[in-house]
Amino acid sequence: MSNSFSLQDAARSGLVDVSSNASLTRFLHGLPGVDLVGLEARAAMLGTRSIKTTAKAEGIDLAIRMIDLTTLEGMDTRGKVRSLCAKARRPDPYDATVPSPAAICVYGDMVGHAKDALSGTSIKVAAVATAFPSGRASPRVKLMDVQDAVAQGADEIDMVIDRGAFHEGRYLDVLEEIIAVKAACGNAHLKVILETGELKTYDNIRRASWLGMLGGGDFIKTSTGKVSPAATAPVVLLMLQAIRDFHKSTGQIIGMKPAGGIRTTKDAMKMLVLVKETLGDRWLDPDLFRIGASALLNDLLMQRTKLRTGAYSGPDYVTVD
Repeated sequence: MSNSFSLQDAARSGLVDVSSNASLTRFLHGLPGVDLVGLEARAAMLGTRSIKTTAKAEGIDLAIRMIDLTTLEGMDTRGKVRSLCAKARRPDPYDATVPSPAAICVYGDMVGHAKDALSGTSIKVAAVATAFPSGRASPRVKLMDVQDAVAQGADEIDMVIDRGAFHEGRYLDVLEEIIAVKAACGNAHLKVILETGELKTYDNIRRASWLGMLGGGDFIKTSTGKVSPAATAPVVLLMLQAIRDFHKSTGQIIGMKPAGGIRTTKDAMKMLVLVKETLGDRWLDPDLFRIGASALLNDLLMQRTKLRTGAYSGPDYVTVD
């Protein structure tokens, strides 16, 4: 998927006036306010939906294919990245029918090692950039970060927005930085990380979602995984609703990536229900929905084995990442 919609398209359509920060602020603050009670009640209701038997087996395989298998630690080594790539190539050494995840997500300096380890596969390499996770660097440094990752072969870039600028109401600065990063990505897809745990309110999350989409993001993403709370059900639902509304306004299809705190098969199934009920089957595809996770794959593999054999496998059945 590639986002062909541009800010100029939005301006020409009359959707948003970006001639000044004041006009952009009026647009963002003119978005419908979030009904906190209604949002949380709907997220809780959808969370009670159960997926069983054949549908659950299909859901598990779909969730595996949607994973951005992630390692983002200061002590990451080339060996750890290669090991994670080997797991992505063959998640279950005993079962060749298990699908591979969509991507490996690493720091920019590990992109080349991941690309080498995934050679010959369709698994993408995503790189976090723009001074991840804080975003506290000069615009020049942030763009160099992106350009370096792309030069090493990154297929996707996960950028963080400037939350300081957002909280100061400098929305146009946030938007212009997203646009600049999108340009620096070249052919790589862009995921715009909002860091929802630092945005504080649902209204802010809705506004930041629109900034990410107006700026040309191919995906909007909840979190870095370094801040709590992260991908809660109400936050994911709200961002999916923003994607739905943006699609209705522009015709543009934007992807979504929840990340942070999604560890179990039950968590993943709840995400799939939220997508289906909000955006429909079209978004139930790795091209439009990803799950950023590190521990989730192991639980999905154990639940998959349980469905196939009738018995739970022990924790030693899967590799410890």
